Amino acid sequence: MTLVEWLATRGGIAHRADAAAWGFPPDRVRAAIRAGAVRRLRARWIALPSAPADLTAAATASARLTCISLARHRGWWVPDGATSQLHLHVGTNAHKHHDEAILHWAAPLVDRGPRALTASVEDALTHIAQCFVREDALSIWDSAVRAESLDLESLRAVRWPSSASRDLAVTVEGRSDSGIETLFVVRLSSWGVPLRQQVVLAGHPVDVVIGSHLVVQIDGFAHHSSSADRSRDVAHDAELRLRGYTVFRFTYAQIVHDWARVEATITAAIARGLHLAPASRARRA
Repeated sequence: MTLVEWLATRGGIAHRADAAAWGFPPDRVRAAIRAGAVRRLRARWIALPSAPADLTAAATASARLTCISLARHRGWWVPDGATSQLHLHVGTNAHKHHDEAILHWAAPLVDRGPRALTASVEDALTHIAQCFVREDALSIWDSAVRAESLDLESLRAVRWPSSASRDLAVTVEGRSDSGIETLFVVRLSSWGVPLRQQVVLAGHPVDVVIGSHLVVQIDGFAHHSSSADRSRDVAHDAELRLRGYTVFRFTYAQIVHDWARVEATITAAIARGLHLAPASRARRA
């Protein structure tokens, strides 16, 4: 295996000590750098020209990806309009500066050693709690719980350094199918009406059930149903209506950019008792 092939198996970037441990001595590394096949990043890192820009920036700054940058890197949900500016975790004694990045100066909750270019999940979640308003932070945390298969009991046992992160740790449930679903639930959670998520009704899961009979389906930002998927959704909605449920569908754009109208629609439905079973509605009438 060549050095280039080995780097490709490691995401295109590696610490030079790891390269040496895998049988690539300094002279072979220097030869690859002179040939232009490999880039030298500071003294300790080497990378392919195709290496991810966020990781090469972290290596160049002697830092680690964290906060929303780690969320993007690991495929967690990211709020609409979140900054594209790089977030880097540096130690409390670090003296390096990166003018184009947002730096998180803190001792790590989990010290992953000098060869890691990404912060731990716990450290990234801590920084997210500091950087985002609560509902956005909770949506990202919820996505992280699902994407990383985090155990909630273990997550709550972490010695979180801030009141914001401690609050999120006791609140997060990891039940949402998407970040926008979490956002919807967070905004309605103070209403005093029971909410359930990912409930199976008529053989298929629905996103949210308000009360017992008001179903809300959320079509996320990346929702592009095929004709077959759309037909299945319409058929399922019809079956739910036959069983006495009221079904609303909202898009990502409605929840993020037109929340007042979504809220007014839900309010009107609850005022009419549509969240109750048909028999209960009849008694109210």
